[in-house]
Amino acid sequence: DIPKPIEWSFDEPQPDWQPLHHFNPTIPPPGIEHVEGALRVSLDERHADPREPRLHGDIYVDLPDLTRGEWSHVLVRARASEAMEEFDIGFNLSSPADEVDPDFGPGQFWGDRATIVNDGTVQTYRVRADYHASPGEWQGPWRQLILAFDANEPSTLDILSVTLVPKAEVYADAPVAVKSVEFGNRYRRAVYVHTPASLQYRLRVPAGGRLDFATGVIRDDVPVTFKVSAAVAGREAEDLFAESFADPADWWQRSVDLSDYAGSEITLALEADAAVTGTVAFWGAPTVGGSSESEKPNVILYVIDGGAADQMSLYGYNRPTTPNIDRLARDGVVFEYAYSNAGWSKPSTTSFMTSLQNSVLGNTRDRFDPLPVEARTMAERFHDGGYRTGVFVSNPWAGSFSSLQRGVDVFRDEGADPHGTSSVVLHRGFWNWRTAYPGSPYWAHFQTTDVHYDHHPVAPFAGLYATPELRKRYDRWKERIDEWHSENSAPFWERFLQVWDATGIDRVEYHDAMRALYDESMAHQDHQLGRFVQRLKDEGEWENTILVVTADHSLDAGTWDFVWFGQDSLPRPWNWSLLRASVSRVPLIFIWPGHIAGERVIRQPVSLIDVLPTLLDLTGLPMPEAMQGQSLTPLLLGRDGWEPRPVIFDQFETDTRTGELLGTIEVIDGRWGASLMIGPEPEDDEEGTEWRKRPDELLLYDVWNDPFALTPVNEEQPELVEQYRAFLEDQWAAHRALAQHFTPGGETELTP
Repeated sequence: DIPKPIEWSFDEPQPDWQPLHHFNPTIPPPGIEHVEGALRVSLDERHADPREPRLHGDIYVDLPDLTRGEWSHVLVRARASEAMEEFDIGFNLSSPADEVDPDFGPGQFWGDRATIVNDGTVQTYRVRADYHASPGEWQGPWRQLILAFDANEPSTLDILSVTLVPKAEVYADAPVAVKSVEFGNRYRRAVYVHTPASLQYRLRVPAGGRLDFATGVIRDDVPVTFKVSAAVAGREAEDLFAESFADPADWWQRSVDLSDYAGSEITLALEADAAVTGTVAFWGAPTVGGSSESEKPNVILYVIDGGAADQMSLYGYNRPTTPNIDRLARDGVVFEYAYSNAGWSKPSTTSFMTSLQNSVLGNTRDRFDPLPVEARTMAERFHDGGYRTGVFVSNPWAGSFSSLQRGVDVFRDEGADPHGTSSVVLHRGFWNWRTAYPGSPYWAHFQTTDVHYDHHPVAPFAGLYATPELRKRYDRWKERIDEWHSENSAPFWERFLQVWDATGIDRVEYHDAMRALYDESMAHQDHQLGRFVQRLKDEGEWENTILVVTADHSLDAGTWDFVWFGQDSLPRPWNWSLLRASVSRVPLIFIWPGHIAGERVIRQPVSLIDVLPTLLDLTGLPMPEAMQGQSLTPLLLGRDGWEPRPVIFDQFETDTRTGELLGTIEVIDGRWGASLMIGPEPEDDEEGTEWRKRPDELLLYDVWNDPFALTPVNEEQPELVEQYRAFLEDQWAAHRALAQHFTPGGETELTP
């Protein structure tokens, strides 16, 4: 009794699909026509978006008031001409009474996105139907599906079919299996079954035993009854739990007391039944635990997204932005020169979660490429080592956008909100998890966005460094700069250099205001982290916990407003490097009371791909067969066995023209930093490639005297230029060889 997909095949005309008017009334709807078994969508110069030099068009179809949570994904089969770039899906048309936000266009909600393969071949694109990135909570039925297309120049897209796939079909390929399942942005590592079903486990119950689990369903019209029973050999089973659920909006957390069976071997049965045979039911992270403490330590990886070491008083900054972290660091080891391996969240986070560089992982084609299945994450390794696993993030590229929910019992993905106070929400989620799944050992990953751009400091820290008047001026300046950018079609680098003279805004004052808002946000993050550690102590968990505090990148990574802020002069556009301190220098602190001696600073450069092998080493878990980092345990415990290595940076995307990787591989080696460009040469008339036009293939920097990598020293050090060119070329060859062992996530062969 599986619901059928809804499919529109354009072998025949489908008049229900209609073009949609742009939010700007001067832009006409896209052209659509039925040609050669396809719906052709055409964009030309009339469809230019006034905010940026791109063409844009939307089409839509009415739906029969669906319940969106019951649908898994949208499949679009299409072939595109060479200028089509990407498409988004939207949900429900804005009504005439709605104030249409230009950032979101004519749809109430916008969701997943796909990069278009524009070589004329037929491709199938799979985008999520149960995710939306727009502000606000979803309410009511799903009434329209919108497809929104972007192109660089006049072009066409021929759509062969569009299919809505119900969630029930996703679970039709097995009678029972384990899968990461999401309800309401809360993922559980779950066992799914089809009713009627009984799962039986033979186990010995520990002292103070309890079974913790969540129940989940995907239909609201067929209640599922969940039952738990236990049987000791030679005795009849005893019913311990029975409850019916028919709410697909969220998980329902429950606990069953097993303490009467402490020390006994029992058969534990989890049963699910419903009036309709085959109804899908979920047991979310069923976990048996007890009151005894584990000998293994708990592990908390606390990542401050966009947290700059250079803006922390711990690292000598002239404002007291991190007094709690300063005190905390006295109990552990501080790495003075720690670096992220890439310049923004997705490649950086996936690298330190796997100890593999971005080019090795191959998730480079667009921002939603998943991790290769062969690249096992930190969560998977700790889960296999007997750890409860929980992830609490407010940056989706540190979560579901990168498939980092794999191996996680409980996964809280807050999307992109709330900036400014995400730590409060994520800490609450952590303590709710500890209440629902007590016991140890556990592994937890935080990735907060309190200091992430755009900054919204809150009381009592708002106003600490920026007066209310300065905040108002900054907001006016920012709005004026954004308007100026939207009205100009010049290449970005030219606009960036022109905007200050054109607007009359003092660049130093603007960036000083931005710095003040960042510092206020950091002070809030520091305060909340201090409160979190205090509660760990109050709950008696601190003494058996390894805490790592770090960041996925520094402050100007991926946020061009920050580039070169505070500098008196601007370097050439091609001079942006990953090794720049304001891009990649991050905090790194290890604390383990009673095991890692405090009051120590390590000045040898290290990188975040060293974190995974270090934590596995400290907890006695097996090392990966393939990793590019090394354990820092000898440094932490004062032992021999650590060898200094150059720090390697690696960040790539796939060139849409050639399919080749495009980006840089870089190194910091003592005093010297070098950046090597990899990829095809840009065409002379290709827009958006100004940053790739370098006077030399490799740029060399004296990072001791120029930590922001503003001035290459190629002419002064020609021998070093050739030395590091050869070194990085060898590193690149090694990365490409290792990459052959990993299947890019989007290229995994699909099951039927």
